Amino acid sequence: MGAVKLFIPPPNPKQQLFFEARSRYINYGGARAGGKSWAMRIKFALLCLGIPGLQCLLLRRTLPELTENHVQPLLKLLKGIACYNKQEKVFTFPNGSRIKLGYCKNEDDVLQYQGQAYDVIGMDEATLFTEFQFNCLRESNRSSGMVRGQFSPRMYLTCNPGGVGHHWVKRLFVDRIYRDKERPEDYTFIPAQVYDNAAFMEMDPDYVAQLESLPEKRRRSMLLGDWNAIEGAFFEEFVDDPAHYEDRRFTHVIEPFDIPKGWSICRSFDFGYNKPFSCGWWAVDYDGVIYRILELYGCTEIHNEGLKWPPNKIFEEIARVEREHPWLKGKRITGVADPSIWDASRGESVEEMAAKQGVYFASGDNARIPGWMQMHYRMAFDENGYPMMYIFKNCKGFRRTIPALQYDDHKVEDLNTDGEDHIADETRYFCMSRPIAPTAVKEKKPVLDDPLDLMKEKRNPHNLFRRY
Repeated sequence: MGAVKLFIPPPNPKQQLFFEARSRYINYGGARAGGKSWAMRIKFALLCLGIPGLQCLLLRRTLPELTENHVQPLLKLLKGIACYNKQEKVFTFPNGSRIKLGYCKNEDDVLQYQGQAYDVIGMDEATLFTEFQFNCLRESNRSSGMVRGQFSPRMYLTCNPGGVGHHWVKRLFVDRIYRDKERPEDYTFIPAQVYDNAAFMEMDPDYVAQLESLPEKRRRSMLLGDWNAIEGAFFEEFVDDPAHYEDRRFTHVIEPFDIPKGWSICRSFDFGYNKPFSCGWWAVDYDGVIYRILELYGCTEIHNEGLKWPPNKIFEEIARVEREHPWLKGKRITGVADPSIWDASRGESVEEMAAKQGVYFASGDNARIPGWMQMHYRMAFDENGYPMMYIFKNCKGFRRTIPALQYDDHKVEDLNTDGEDHIADETRYFCMSRPIAPTAVKEKKPVLDDPLDLMKEKRNPHNLFRRY
């Protein structure tokens, strides 16, 4: 039998880099129409043809996506080269190499791959997967024992900005922020845009024109692969701009400052065990502007994974912070929490455990859509660029999770609960405890030509504490 050959068109320069990369985790993409899925399929086929016995797993988030983007194209590409088992969704090559195709629509679907060993794992559109799913797959990315030292285990990812996995992908491959035993040399990111894909631009120039004409934020995300312009962000108005930390205009994040004695201090809380718990402390100024000054976020280094602290330990820590922190000690602090902590059907309620530690709450209004609207109202900038909500820059949990939250695919006004939404939940409880009307942006007055008129014009300075 003659050698098996695979005929493919030449890759573009960015795809060539993807084919040649040898690090542990290789991520290709960043924008629409960069030729990501094609590169993933071809790389898997080349690996299986070149390395006998290689065991590969190629994943998409849903079955329709898997069928459209990989099963059908691979059937055409590998016709006469590999046999396909439709029931098991496996392509088997004459040299014993295999490509298994799968999907993980629900977060726990990934558990079916635990205990199995794959030399190569591909996550196509990786930002649609959670960090939990990525970490589970990493456990299965180990030598299958079939390749006899010819190949080191490796994972390939492709993706665009946005999606439930936006943050963990951005941290590892774009921002390159690493923890514990994560090694920078293990991560390679190959950014690609439609402009790198000459074949596609020639085939469909109208699509390129469509991308170029998108609204600014969507265009930056989809056309340019800008990871700071998250497509589909639920709180798209949220701005974290260091250039404005001092003047507090057109930013929500600001430098911390000592809280004036006359301001109210409040606490908001969302309980969690397997998932993170969240406690936020807020200061309220004389104009009703709220400032998130501190937070206690019960999350492990794996995003959206809880510390599994029992309620008593959580409230002991909250009480300690309130006794010791200079912004909080000696203050009368009111609290609001999800009504579910009053549930005593299984014995002592969470609220009762809190009260034993001297931590008291009022039952919050947990209506979702009105709560999200109150957060939107708070984040809106007035005609002078000032919002009704500020976040101290030390509140890293809020700054990390809020920008990454996405819209629900089915409930168009609601948040996708697959995201890390615990800080968002306790924030909306607090916002609902002191609701405001939408910010009315006044029409700008015409420029006055007469200097005497300018002198007569009454001008009210901005609130002193917004520039405190």
